Amino acid sequence: MFAADQASRGLGVELLEQGEGTAVLRMTVTPGMVNGHGIAHGGYVFLLADSAFACACNSHGPVTVAAGADVTFVAPAYEGDVLVARAEERTRCGRSGLYDVSVLRGDEVIAEFRGRSRTIGSARTSPSARTTSKESR
Repeated sequence: MFAADQASRGLGVELLEQGEGTAVLRMTVTPGMVNGHGIAHGGYVFLLADSAFACACNSHGPVTVAAGADVTFVAPAYEGDVLVARAEERTRCGRSGLYDVSVLRGDEVIAEFRGRSRTIGSARTSPSARTTSKESR
């Protein structure tokens, strides 16, 4: 799944490790990720955590998406900081799952993220297979 994630890869996010229900990703805060306060925009920190969550919840095979997520920002990140997101599955029940992600700068916690997943299918569909015409409705 990560190989096809153009959004994350385009921002320099790297997949370091992936296992059953786990993933570790890394991202360096670039000048373009810094907001008007001189700190990393929270959206980029969220993106890193969300991408780790996506890799962890899709590690089981079936297509799984976010049903919801929350983030708590604990400390600011700055230009040049190397952030690591560690995702871990907490539980899965039926088609639903719960995952926690810690975003770290070294040993310091920058953010804590909790994602709720929902499995939607067993195979990915191509964009053309998802497109419907007026005639097929």
